[in-house]
Amino acid sequence: MSKAYQHFVNGEVVQGTSGRSSDIYNPSLGEVSGTVSLATTSEVDSAIAAAQAAFPEWSGMNPQRRARVMFKFKSLVEAHADELALILSEEHGKVLADSQGDIQRGLDVIEFACGIPHLMKGEYTQGAGPGIDVYSMRQAIGVVAGITPFNFPAMIPMWMFGVAIATGCTFILKPSEKDPGVPMRLAELMLEAGAPPGVLNVVNGDKEAVDAIIANPSVRAVSFVGSSDIAHYVYRGCAEHGKRVQAMGGAKNHGIILADADMQQAVQDITGAAYGSAGERCMAISAIIAVEPIADKLIEKIKVRALKIKTGDGTTNADMGPLVTKVHRDKVASYINAGEKDGAKVVVDGRNVEVAGDGFWLGPTLFDHVKPDMSIYLEEIFGPVLSVIRVKTYDEALKLVNNHQYGNGTAIFTNDGGAARRFQNEVEVGMVGINVPIPVPMAYFSFGGWKNSLFGDSHAHGTEGVHFFTRGKVV
Repeated sequence: MSKAYQHFVNGEVVQGTSGRSSDIYNPSLGEVSGTVSLATTSEVDSAIAAAQAAFPEWSGMNPQRRARVMFKFKSLVEAHADELALILSEEHGKVLADSQGDIQRGLDVIEFACGIPHLMKGEYTQGAGPGIDVYSMRQAIGVVAGITPFNFPAMIPMWMFGVAIATGCTFILKPSEKDPGVPMRLAELMLEAGAPPGVLNVVNGDKEAVDAIIANPSVRAVSFVGSSDIAHYVYRGCAEHGKRVQAMGGAKNHGIILADADMQQAVQDITGAAYGSAGERCMAISAIIAVEPIADKLIEKIKVRALKIKTGDGTTNADMGPLVTKVHRDKVASYINAGEKDGAKVVVDGRNVEVAGDGFWLGPTLFDHVKPDMSIYLEEIFGPVLSVIRVKTYDEALKLVNNHQYGNGTAIFTNDGGAARRFQNEVEVGMVGINVPIPVPMAYFSFGGWKNSLFGDSHAHGTEGVHFFTRGKVV
């Protein structure tokens, strides 16, 4: 059955009036499975007005009552997890296990948000002056917005609106137009959990909707996740309009393998981190720096595991699903072509993967002898492509990581505690794993990178997330 997504505003589905829509694909079938209405500026402004109207009641509600809504929302999402995972896999393409993980990682932040009343407490000093007491408080900043990417349509929206709503803000969510089904369903569940109409609104759209959010003066803060080019655009636009902004961009996450590493564990971890979710995640390891003399052995072991990965329909028993669209599949394939042309050795060629059906297929790809000036190393590919760079020393490896334009996540594999401690202190990256391939922080810490992976100075969720959606006042 073809789906026709509209908008969710002030507690109900609102029909789009723009006359513009975008096709939604089932990436495993290569077929259009529905459409999504694309909002006009006036439609975005109407949703913002609804959020503005809901703000006084919601922000004025005592924190524990807001927390009860979050507890109920968590229970509802858990009860509907299978339904949500199926929608996610059918629209995004990732395998069901990855879709379940997408939902659970979002729920981790919702669990954190249930305890936000503790983080809203202020400080108090009695007798700061003659007959004067001083105390501080944190208050919700107002109407806020989240602009989220296609690759985690459950987790990243919950990262944003979970914290914002728990602090007392009201929220405008502009999800990716490629897979809006889960965000729309989450908004319905938030209403069912007891959030008043207007607290969580979903406006589907493209650049026009983004620009409308940036320009509307009632939106006090914007959180964004996507490519670095668009992150910089959002950051600059929000700054020009006097808004708070956290704009998280692209990545080229390195894994350094030292000679003393547990090879079997490292290979297992690297393979999952590179090819899980078809490499469409900003924390995927896409570049391995092999410190000699281990490169030949390492590459052979990764090759063996990569060739065993079954690519196929994400709703079946496949290990890796398709890419999200044909356009993106072709873009990733063009990087493989460029790497081969530049002289890198194709060890495993995902262009040759054989899968039944007309899905947007691309299998795991492994490159050896990659050089730092090649596009497959310099740029974010966002697909199942892993590049291996050979170096002679730890210092060479560290220099490569620190000189790269991106600084989102990184990992080192070693049994040398001294090398691990040195790396965690010297590496210029926001999130670091020691024998952990994908160092996404727990929800009570904050997520965010360095360099061109983050525009702004605030990270997502955790204490920094709470402070981003609130402001302090001293009395």
